[in-house]
Amino acid sequence: MGPRTRWQRLGWPLPWLLFQLFPLADLFFGADRSPAVQVVAGAGLLVFTVVYLDVFRRGFDGCWSGSTLGRLLVVAGLGAALAVWLGPSWAGLMIYVSAASAAALPQRWVWPAVLAAAAVCTGVVTAHGMFGDLFILPAMCLLTAFALRGTRHLVEVNGELAEAREELARNAVAEERLRFARDLHDLLGHSLSLIALKSELAGRLAEVDPARARTEMADVEAAARRALAEVRDAVSGYRQVSCAQALAEARSALSGAGIAVRLPGRVPALPGPVDAALGWVVREATTNVLRHSGARSVAVALTDDGTRAVLTVTDDGRGPADDTEPGSGLTGLAERVGALGGALTGGAGRTGGYELRAVLPLAPAAVPAGAAR
Repeated sequence: MGPRTRWQRLGWPLPWLLFQLFPLADLFFGADRSPAVQVVAGAGLLVFTVVYLDVFRRGFDGCWSGSTLGRLLVVAGLGAALAVWLGPSWAGLMIYVSAASAAALPQRWVWPAVLAAAAVCTGVVTAHGMFGDLFILPAMCLLTAFALRGTRHLVEVNGELAEAREELARNAVAEERLRFARDLHDLLGHSLSLIALKSELAGRLAEVDPARARTEMADVEAAARRALAEVRDAVSGYRQVSCAQALAEARSALSGAGIAVRLPGRVPALPGPVDAALGWVVREATTNVLRHSGARSVAVALTDDGTRAVLTVTDDGRGPADDTEPGSGLTGLAERVGALGGALTGGAGRTGGYELRAVLPLAPAAVPAGAAR
């Protein structure tokens, strides 16, 4: 806590020090006050004030401990002793005891302490026959406690809100990091798989068909440049992958690998977040076919019935292995699709191979920031 905050916390109890005008006036201008009484009473009042301010600071800092209780007992003991010894002009010190109790004590102990302070105040003014003050000072004890409890509650709520804002900011940063890592995986996984495949093919063709090898290496260069541009867009936060673009890239990549491809005849007009999410599904499915499947053909189907879009990617490859867990790419896809209210499933196809299916509502209830990226 910085110096400015310390002064702000100290500012809460300072207005209540105005009530010390009455004991100070009695101390210096009251009748029959000997110098010894003035010294002892003045020292007691000084200690009372210093410890009271410390209790108040600890209460608003949330530093409740046994030492705080000890300091509060010093305040209560000194206040009661001075009030009983020196009379009604000092009974107002019990208002400070009420304020310190409301600021520092746990809720279950506040009102017993405040009522005890009001009772001492009532006893002092009654014992001296000052019935006109019988209700004013005890009532001030209660009203001060109510005011301080409300102030303390507001300070606590404000602190909780500040902590909640900080936690939300940390969560937003963590979520953005996860989104960025997921996007880079999807981008580079697809592009690097295509580059590796075409480079391997160009190496095999270099001796037997140099012209075809040069064509493949030109495709490698184009894929590398495209990957670089996409990574730059991802860093800038402006990249958007459409389903139609992903299907065109899938046709090029799979055909170049000698895999037969059957794509939808048309891509329906889809909401932006849904279109982007399906584009990522096509990309990840294409990457997995190139990496793992050993497939000879791939079929992509895309339908929408006005309420939801269904994308299915099926291959005739080896199918899912029984002892493998979903990779980070599919896990990221499931999170992306789930954020839009959809579902992603993957497993063995009806006729063998592997089938990846994404179902997305066309009107998601809410789209979290970054879900479509």
